[in-house]
Amino acid sequence: MPPPSRPAAADQPTLSESDGIRYLHFGTEWIQGAMRIKAPAELVLEYTTQMMAWLLFLDPPKDEAIGQLGLGAASITRFCMKHTRSPLTVVEWNSQVTAVCQMFFRLPTSSRLTVHHEDAGAWVADPLNAGRCPVLMVDLYDAQARGPVRDSVAFYRHCRRVLGEVGVLSVNLFGRHESFEPNIENLRRAFDDRIVLLPEIEEGNQIVLAFSGPPLAVTPAQLLERAEVVESKYGLPARRWARALTRHAVDGMLHF
Repeated sequence: MPPPSRPAAADQPTLSESDGIRYLHFGTEWIQGAMRIKAPAELVLEYTTQMMAWLLFLDPPKDEAIGQLGLGAASITRFCMKHTRSPLTVVEWNSQVTAVCQMFFRLPTSSRLTVHHEDAGAWVADPLNAGRCPVLMVDLYDAQARGPVRDSVAFYRHCRRVLGEVGVLSVNLFGRHESFEPNIENLRRAFDDRIVLLPEIEEGNQIVLAFSGPPLAVTPAQLLERAEVVESKYGLPARRWARALTRHAVDGMLHF
């Protein structure tokens, strides 16, 4: 069912700070995002760095947009604004989150950035958004921060349509919750089994990449070479991601 038209009490953004890091919450202890106050473009939480693992397969688009479903504390937005020249399209249903990010999390104002205040499920289902974002990062959690609030096969198929002919979806899942396996199955169905999982991090998050377009086959050496470029250019632990993905090699090749 769609989110309410007005945020409930449980969805009111709240803040905390510790050791120079500002955190976003929705009235619970669960962290919805973070920002290092003296380095706002840095990705503080490990799962947010893994959300950028699509860079192993695609360069940032020049004309089409990098898409985000769920703004959080705008961590990924700030990173992409600093490190790419791509337009950014963010879908965040709760306008109060956007306001808090503008006031306390240095959400930039830029002609490159568009924020839509609507339900992510409705936005991806809109045929006008087909092919709009060859990169789409999905991080949709409520105050309890356990399972995604949008996770059906239809939702993921609509995400695939937003990617267009060639694209990569990254999804933040929570591996220690009952929603995890149904999400994996729904992603497999929506993307014809073309998904790959990054290792679960200590906090329980697990990032899944899903692919649209022609089948991709690379050697582990090619992926590691690409990872070195990504790590050098963006300061992300891309070689660690690539080494984790090499376990999926079959007969010396990686298929995505």
